Amino acid sequence: MDSNKDEADKCMEIAEKYMRESKFEEAEKFVKKALKLYPSKRVEEILAKVSILSKQNKKSEAEPEVRKRQTANKETNQVPPSSGDYTKEQYEHVKRIKKCKDYYEILGVTKEATDSELKKAYKKLALQLHPDKNKAPGAAESFKAIGNAMAVLSDAEKRKQYDLYGSYEERLQSSQSRSSTHEHYNYTRGFEADITAEELFNMFFRTGFPQQEFYMRRAGGRWMRQNNTQTQHNHAQQTNGYTAFLQMLPVLFLIVLTMMSSFFIWDPPYSLTSNSKYSVERTTQELKVPYFVKENFHSEYQGSLRRLEISVEEDYINNLRHGCYRERSYRDSMIWKARNFGDNDLFQQAKNIATPSCAKLQEMQT
Repeated sequence: MDSNKDEADKCMEIAEKYMRESKFEEAEKFVKKALKLYPSKRVEEILAKVSILSKQNKKSEAEPEVRKRQTANKETNQVPPSSGDYTKEQYEHVKRIKKCKDYYEILGVTKEATDSELKKAYKKLALQLHPDKNKAPGAAESFKAIGNAMAVLSDAEKRKQYDLYGSYEERLQSSQSRSSTHEHYNYTRGFEADITAEELFNMFFRTGFPQQEFYMRRAGGRWMRQNNTQTQHNHAQQTNGYTAFLQMLPVLFLIVLTMMSSFFIWDPPYSLTSNSKYSVERTTQELKVPYFVKENFHSEYQGSLRRLEISVEEDYINNLRHGCYRERSYRDSMIWKARNFGDNDLFQQAKNIATPSCAKLQEMQT
């Protein structure tokens, strides 16, 4: 037993040396060895303290590495990874649009770009950013942005005004010096697109996709790109004169029908706006919608007045819905721009843009 005690004392001396050097793990090993050789209350107490110090030391050494991993993970999470819904390339398209400061940069063209160059640039971006195809975060806002840019730059008068007053940021800074929010709204509204992003897309692609390639929607929302140039060429070679004539029959029929219908055209019984022909104002009984009829309305119109007023109210509400959609799209576009510039004042101004059609529609539905 005495020899074990001596060995235990030597182990404790070595442990004390390691403890002075803050090497608590090594010290813990020798204290445990001493406890096995010659158990005592004093050695047990020392082992408990050394174990605590050893754990604290391990934790302090591990913290920098943990922080390093957390920082790396945070930096990685700033860019959404590619997933089954969208690719890295699709996300890069969205990220580029968000960094743009004017319409030319959004479409990726110069200020000297021709109409054909604008159309070519828009078509390419529209196929990349359409929400049905691109599921990356921010794709819908980017799609609206390119639509608004195309609608403004393709209009000669709007483009002239846009070039005259400079970029969006410059115009908003200029508008801050105006005396009222109402004036600012009228000023920036000059660059509002007269057509929605979806309507503009349909104008370009509803009648046919580019000749070289087109996109087909498949089950599950997936898009498949097809090359139909060779197919069309082969089909054209096989088509004879008789087949061509059959293909033209619907067009000829439509032309004849249009010419015949011109002989039977009559004026509608009402108008939602007043003019020289429709000068007598009336109001529907249900929703109190104002409409205008001719002076001889009572003697000329033989139909049901109730059905007529239902038609008036439906037309009026449809006009409000269309106007509301445009107002909200415009406001969303302005908010997106203000966020992109990081200007809180501009963001608040954009949020306060009025949507009168939406307000009127909500008022009628309550």
